[in-house]
Amino acid sequence: MIDPAIQFTEVCKSFRKQEVLRDTTFRVERGRTFAFLGRNAAGKTTAISIMMGLLSRDSGTVRVLGLDPATHPVEVRRRVGYLAEDQTMYGWMRCEEILRFMAPFYPTWDHELALKYAKDFEVPLATKIKHLSKGQNVRLGLVLALAHRPELVILDDPALGLDPIMRKQFNRDLITHLQGEGRTVFYSSHLLYEVEPVADEVAILDKGKIVRQAETEDLRRDVKQFVLSREAAVRMASEFHILDQRPDREDTALIVDQAATLEQRLGEEGIEHRVIDLNLDEIFEAYVAGNHTTPAAATLQVAGTCDA
Repeated sequence: MIDPAIQFTEVCKSFRKQEVLRDTTFRVERGRTFAFLGRNAAGKTTAISIMMGLLSRDSGTVRVLGLDPATHPVEVRRRVGYLAEDQTMYGWMRCEEILRFMAPFYPTWDHELALKYAKDFEVPLATKIKHLSKGQNVRLGLVLALAHRPELVILDDPALGLDPIMRKQFNRDLITHLQGEGRTVFYSSHLLYEVEPVADEVAILDKGKIVRQAETEDLRRDVKQFVLSREAAVRMASEFHILDQRPDREDTALIVDQAATLEQRLGEEGIEHRVIDLNLDEIFEAYVAGNHTTPAAATLQVAGTCDA
């Protein structure tokens, strides 16, 4: 049986009694494009640092390509292409010089491939690193991350600092390129629209805990917004987990993660309603910033709103 690309099981990590990861559990299969989503300070970079053997975990199990990064950090880094959120490089070097400088650290380094990527990504090889633009610096980092033919590519918000149009184009082109090579891609971001067109699977991290992991299409199918009367909303909220609710004068909009079941129930009871499909940004927002309620609590909350 082939090991998954990444396996986190009940991983915990704290800094000065501040819990950053709480029983974090997720799995990334090989050959997939996996979007790791969370707001700023959700714990994404901490999780990646643990994957790369740059931080130790307090508890739990981590495997990257079948290896424990805490005990085999060098082997993990040789097999993984990693582009950090805040990468730093020797500014006095020219781009072509840093390609040669990095080669001895990787037994599988392919200099011809590095030159090809540099051309594809429009990296000015004769330019000193300190004179590169933000976009050029990111693209050089990609060349360094990919030239040793890694089995797994980990990208920690690589287009941070680029304007929105450049970010969208950069991410679409990059991930499409990596998918074409059959790479496993682990992409961390707080902007879901960047990876929505290309992600196979999504995990949402909120306050250090995975609140949902699912195939992209399953997420779109399961999470929908229902608009129904306030009276009907009170009844349904007493039975379904509500991710978010938005009452107005006459109707209430409920976002649920059991869309098919709720749709069937409303149909059986002949309750008039509208169903609105959500994009992944809206789904992400509902999970991390929505007005979550359990069935019992939802009854009280929606009922209280109706009485106002």
